[in-house]
Order: sequence, then C-alpha cells, then structure tokens
Amino acid sequence: MNTRERTSLLPDIQSHPDARRLAIDAVGIKGLRYPVTIRSGGADQSTVATFSMTVGLEATLKGTHMSRFVELLEDRARSIDQQRFRAMVIDMLERLGAATGTVEMRFPYFVSKQAPVSGVASLIDVDVCWRGSVDAAGVYAFNMQLTAAATSLCPCSKEISAYGAHNQRSHIMIDARLAAPVEIGELLAIAEGSASCEVYGLLKRADEKYVTERAYDNPKFVEDAVRDAALALQSDRRVLAFAVEVENFESIHNHSAVARIASANFATQS
Repeated sequence: MNTRERTSLLPDIQSHPDARRLAIDAVGIKGLRYPVTIRSGGADQSTVATFSMTVGLEATLKGTHMSRFVELLEDRARSIDQQRFRAMVIDMLERLGAATGTVEMRFPYFVSKQAPVSGVASLIDVDVCWRGSVDAAGVYAFNMQLTAAATSLCPCSKEISAYGAHNQRSHIMIDARLAAPVEIGELLAIAEGSASCEVYGLLKRADEKYVTERAYDNPKFVEDAVRDAALALQSDRRVLAFAVEVENFESIHNHSAVARIASANFATQS
C-alpha cells in the first residue's frame, strides 16, 4: 500500500458536518514567512514575504484544510506579479472549496536610487503589502499598500526663524484599491513627491547640501503632504479608492504629527 492509499484511509475530520450552524468569515493561516520573487517595473526581485491566507467557511463544515494553504505557496510563490497574485487567490478558493477569501502578502522591496548630485547609487527599502480578496458576489479586489520614508520641513519654523528651520523624517503610507496594475515604483513616486524631499541611502557632501536646501525650499506641513498625495491618487484613473496617512516624527516634540485622508468610497471598497 502506497502513501496516497494509506492517507485515503485516514479520517478527514475537517470535512465532517458541524451542528452549530455558524458560518466563519475568515479561517486560515497567519504569519507564514516564505521566499518569493516579486515582478514589478519589468524586473524580478527576490525577497521574503509574510503571508496571511484565509477563506470563508460554510456553516455546515467543521473545518478547513490548513495544509492546502502551504501547498498553494509551494506551487505558485515563485515569480509573482499582480496578475499572478490574482491567479493565486482564485486558486486558493478552488483548492479549499470556498466562495470567499483573502491573501495578504507583506514584503520589503528594495529600490536603487541615485544621489541627486554625485549620482552614487544605494538601496532604499520600502514596506509593501499586496492584498487580494474575493467577496460573496465573486468580485475580486486588489489593494497595494506602501510605506515610504521622506523628509519634511516645517513652514512655520522657516517663517518665524531668523535662520534655519526644524525638519523631521516622515513615514507616508498609501493604501490604494486598484482597477489596473500600478508598479511599486509609481506608488513610491507619489509618496516621495508629496514630501519636502526624498531620502537616500548614501549621500556625499554635495548631495547633503542639495537635500538640505531642497527641503528648505519646499517646506510642508503634515497636512500639505497628505493633501498632495491624495490629489495625485485622485488624478490616477487606475485608483478606485485610497487612504493616505502621513506621520512626522517631530524633532522638537516628544510626539508625532499625523494626518490622514481617505476617499469617500474607501471604507466600502476595502
């Protein structure tokens, strides 16, 4: 008797009926780290993602088959773009016999940036999340979330000071519901473009002079940054709904400044 035959004789408790008659909205696995290759902007990048994978469970069923989530990654988590990610979500539902479900994949993504004057290259890491889900109507939805670092310089400090102005590092989070593929670099450009200046991994002295003066010439409150990012997202027809949150880690206070804008349909779309 081979392994498959022996397995077929074992009881399948998950498939037994459940008398409590309560459907489960989401059941699955969370916090599974797995190596993946992300394809974006025409290039492949290897990284390690953290997965959360869940499906809805009918009221009549006792449990879901947890091993099938990992089997899905073994079969599909090689080179993933946004179209292949959608195929992964659909495949998950078919394997689990479910009508609804969600796959969330969080990963660091590295972008090569050239310093503005010297041109020296260095890597900057960006936190990215892809979230794909199918609802009860069978409609697939995809969100890309990105958190990027940038520099902000206070307009009020610049206006009232005889010299100098206080600045801080900012985190700009964009969560966008997409109707068509958007590259990671495109969303990053929106985040960085809303700040006083970009940040870089490696700067020479001429570069440091440039970014200091660039921020001074482009002062922005946290309110300015969140509005500028929101306007850029509003003008992109590929974006169905969005939320933007900007946090400034203040250099003259022991607290952060924060601002958030969500499109009117974000709550219903997400």
